[in-house]
Amino acid sequence: MPGPALPDDDTLTEQGLPPAAQGRILLIACGALAHEILALKRANGWDHLDLQCLPANLHLWPDRIPAAVEQAVTEHRAAYDRLFIVYADCGTGGLLQQKCKELGVEMVEGPHCYSFFEGNAAFAAKAEEEFTAFYLTDFLVRQFDAFVWRPMGLDRHPELRDMYFGNYTKLVYQAQTDDPALDAKARACAARLGLAYERRFTGYGDLTTALATLTP
Repeated sequence: MPGPALPDDDTLTEQGLPPAAQGRILLIACGALAHEILALKRANGWDHLDLQCLPANLHLWPDRIPAAVEQAVTEHRAAYDRLFIVYADCGTGGLLQQKCKELGVEMVEGPHCYSFFEGNAAFAAKAEEEFTAFYLTDFLVRQFDAFVWRPMGLDRHPELRDMYFGNYTKLVYQAQTDDPALDAKARACAARLGLAYERRFTGYGDLTTALATLTP
């Protein structure tokens, strides 16, 4: 049976996704990962996993992520056998990992989702030569205006583009899916930023491995 309809990307950005109260392990994740996690659940029959997503726009204020995760853990811990945090460090400077240790919950490994989608080892190996790359995932391509263009003020002051992106050389679209429409939009995003374009199919990378370890 198909699950409930996934909220649109604007809702995932602003509000997140409540848990379905089904399953023994709760994933507390970023709203930007909802599509990928639910796709993996469906493909693998992981009915023991439930999913709550916090608003994806917390990434605009990374210092708020540890407290938001703590609140979710406190609220839902009693209802599940186990909780698992599907955030990487995500700009918290190690504070999220510290908070997870305090709470006694595990989290996915990696500095950010670009790394675990690529595969943490593969991403680290490319780091020396790709420090001038700007990355987008499927979600961030769809939500480019909400996470890049408007927060940076480029909708009001497009002349700031070269100041923000002058040291970048290319936009790398890490594609989780094969979607020609997203490819075209990602290419357009690169053009808007004045960057060369590279599409790299990553699939779900280390996210698949991490969730596969969560046996009931």
